[in-house]
Amino acid sequence: MPSYAAFIGHQPHLSMAELSASLPDFRIERILGGAVVIFSAGEILDEAFLRRLGGTIVIAKAFESAPTDWSTLPRLLVHETQTVKGKVTYSLRTHGLPPSTVSKLYRECKNALKKSGRPARYVGSEGKPAPSLVLHKEGLIGGKHGCEFVIASGKEFLWMGKTVAAQDIEAYAKRDVRKPVRDTSVGLLPPKLAQILLNFGVWLVKGQQSQNRNSQFVIRNSLTVWDPFCGTGVIPMECLLRGWTALASDLSLKAVNGCTKNLDWLRKEEKIFKKDVESAVWKQDARKPFESKKKPDVIVTETNLGPALTGRPSQKSTATMRAENERLQEEFLRAVAQTLPGVPLVVTWPVWYNRKEQVRLEHVWSVVDELGYRSTLPPGIESDRENRLSLLYRRPDQFVGREIVLLQARRR
Repeated sequence: MPSYAAFIGHQPHLSMAELSASLPDFRIERILGGAVVIFSAGEILDEAFLRRLGGTIVIAKAFESAPTDWSTLPRLLVHETQTVKGKVTYSLRTHGLPPSTVSKLYRECKNALKKSGRPARYVGSEGKPAPSLVLHKEGLIGGKHGCEFVIASGKEFLWMGKTVAAQDIEAYAKRDVRKPVRDTSVGLLPPKLAQILLNFGVWLVKGQQSQNRNSQFVIRNSLTVWDPFCGTGVIPMECLLRGWTALASDLSLKAVNGCTKNLDWLRKEEKIFKKDVESAVWKQDARKPFESKKKPDVIVTETNLGPALTGRPSQKSTATMRAENERLQEEFLRAVAQTLPGVPLVVTWPVWYNRKEQVRLEHVWSVVDELGYRSTLPPGIESDRENRLSLLYRRPDQFVGREIVLLQARRR
């Protein structure tokens, strides 16, 4: 199977879980410094694949004939860019190499191209690789104007390849910052995290299919996803971009209106027509029975994480917020189990960081068990906390993190 290197985001455990969920034959070969994952996969990975991922920044594919040392890179660069017309643009992305070696490589690559009669320039710097935005702008992904080579080095280990996909930062910024409605009072779900949650949802649906081999359920290219805490519609927007039917509801009429405006804006911007991709937005308390006639294949949602905090909460306020949230989560799960039995869920629960400790929900786990759900994680992925199958998402400066829980109905 082809070997790949993934330069992953600031939540490496979550990024690896997403890759495992997205690739049925995903096999980790090596992890370098929590920043690079070397893995094998049976399918060819490209830009289309990376556009569906939220936790991976760059994907590179190993050279078919593995070089024995980095000194062969200049000759490889000349060979790989021989079809480029005019000036060759190149970049290097390295991990584990000393700065002096990287600096030497840049010079030797440029000299090799010059000797072959090719004018050249490099993007990025000797200390930092080119941002993904530059890779797209300079035509280095498809090879039109050049390429980016990747070297990942570790103890008695060397991996070399060429970048085949990089995140489109402009596209993320557009739908995150430039959408018509943003509500900072209830917290903001990053589009990249929404993508990760949806990829977990696909994996759960496939798992549900394998449990019901005798049923008529068939995994389709187009899923139907319900987000019962839709807010301004980050998850439904990502559904439409993938061609999936988006069902969105919220208790807040303000949120419903904001979600509707954002979906209409996205349809216009990306030319996603209602006749091709369906969506529905309505006002509903998530603790009440499901109301839509169209049933979802999976529920993917950022549940209520409690009030937005500007500082670390006290132990007393944390206890109050947890008690209130426990009740909400229990009532929501009971409503889903009653009206949508067998439908898997990907949910986020709040994790509070008060002045003394990290506080998570506890009672809801007994409710999960009582209702016949089981928590699970993609193959090869361990929980970040012992005896608790879940994943944590949190930036260092946040007072409320997210516990990501994947729930599947037990076979009856």
